[in-house]
Amino acid sequence: MGDIEERLKAEAARLGFALSGIAPATDADGFGRFAVWLDRGFAGEMSYLPKLRAERQHPRSVLDDVRSVLMVGLEYSGVRSAEFGIRSENETQEKGETSSTNSPSAVPHSEFRTPHFGRVAAYAAGPDYHRYIWDRLNALAAWLEEQVPGSRTEAVADTAPLLERDFARRAGLGWVGKNTMLINTRRGSFFFLGAILTTLELAPDPPATSSHCGTCTRCLEACPTGAFTEPYVLDARKCISYLTVELRSEIPVELREPMGHWLYGCDVCQDVCPWNRNAGERTVAFPHDPELAWLDPIELLGLDADAFRKRFKKTSLFRNRRPGLLRNAAIVLGNIGDSRAVPALEQALTDSEETIREAAAWALAQICLRSGG
Repeated sequence: MGDIEERLKAEAARLGFALSGIAPATDADGFGRFAVWLDRGFAGEMSYLPKLRAERQHPRSVLDDVRSVLMVGLEYSGVRSAEFGIRSENETQEKGETSSTNSPSAVPHSEFRTPHFGRVAAYAAGPDYHRYIWDRLNALAAWLEEQVPGSRTEAVADTAPLLERDFARRAGLGWVGKNTMLINTRRGSFFFLGAILTTLELAPDPPATSSHCGTCTRCLEACPTGAFTEPYVLDARKCISYLTVELRSEIPVELREPMGHWLYGCDVCQDVCPWNRNAGERTVAFPHDPELAWLDPIELLGLDADAFRKRFKKTSLFRNRRPGLLRNAAIVLGNIGDSRAVPALEQALTDSEETIREAAAWALAQICLRSGG
């Protein structure tokens, strides 16, 4: 195959992918763990996961005759944990300290910078990442087929039954941390994963064979809803990202207050990770829109269907549709407890969507309790 591997990685870098590596197309290493995770019910209402359970065992379900998988990572703007005074595991151990989120320096204070607004996860503060990555993956796949006529490829970005983190680890991009995120020692974890499946037999890269989490448990301790049942195991049903994005029905009452200011997604387990402290040195290709990072929940409650579509159609936030985002906005207002939100919440009680009406009623009750009414 000659130098095709190096040229392929160079082309990936030109297209904005900061990470790239090649893995052999064999059974996914973590398929057994994934099956157990499904059996424990941790997928919640994400029915597409058990539906395509068997297909995730081997990438041939995505591309017949696949022989190699090129995994790539595209970085996005994440919070620099150095802002919170977080040191790396090595620095902590050198000073004879233990890892704990009991220290105020280990808790991200960014959520309090705009007290009356709701926070959006970093990956969603920009254009729809699916389309952004697809365009570049498809260009990379077309380049490879042009370089090697007769070869076939399939581009994947969170859209096919592929256990992407398994192949990313096998391709040397990083290890799966205790927060279940793929972590790279140089890049942290604020990056999207994408894959190019190919019928070519490409030379694989050395896999990541060890974890660098050490004794650190900051991510587990910082999770507002206690979504980690144990290290490396996430109960999605309690995860704020699942609650605010994937869940279409009412959010369980006991999980609402822990949601805090999160309108869409959650970055807490990444914000507190020491491996993200050097985020400022990363190569961020994904466009960041600061106007999407923090949103006014009162303003959101005033959006009708047309206004919602116009504002969010080209973003990831459109995925949750109007009922989900406005439901989240009402809960955030209940957590903020500001009486200035009462008129907007009272108007939301007349909304045609039951989930919005129910969340608004809960928020009004919270504000009333806080005001002593």
